[in-house]
Amino acid sequence: MIFLSDFSVIKPDFGLLFWTAVIFLLFWFIIGKFAFRPIAAALRKRESDIQGSLDEAKRVRQEMANLKTENEALLVQAREERAKILKEAKDAGTKIVDEAKGKAKEEVQKIVASAKVQIENQKMAAITDLKNQVGAISLEIAEKVIRRELQGNAAQEAFVNDLVKEIKLN
Repeated sequence: MIFLSDFSVIKPDFGLLFWTAVIFLLFWFIIGKFAFRPIAAALRKRESDIQGSLDEAKRVRQEMANLKTENEALLVQAREERAKILKEAKDAGTKIVDEAKGKAKEEVQKIVASAKVQIENQKMAAITDLKNQVGAISLEIAEKVIRRELQGNAAQEAFVNDLVKEIKLN
């Protein structure tokens, strides 16, 4: 136990320091080769992945801002086109209504003119028919009056026969 009694943590001897330093350096070399390099490589890879992700996020954010601007421009354009289409439709509707009113007025005028012509024709036909009937009645009356006066008078009968011959010739 003498060996243990000489041991002091506060004052280590040279052999302990030497072997501790050798083991520590060997341990550091092994850990550095098999642990620190892969850890450092993983950290560098992770850093590059994070930077790549940040760059990608920045690019995507910029792209989204561009898309938002384009969408707003398209929305404004679509609203303008909608307003233009609605205005054109309203103008076309007004034009169609105006044309229909114009055609209706023309048709009314044609119908009124046609009705006036038909009324005038029917009026003239009625007047002509009335004149014919009055003429026929007048002739019947005149015929009866003349027959009464001409009964037995030979000179008058000859005069009437001459008149009848003239009427048939004309």
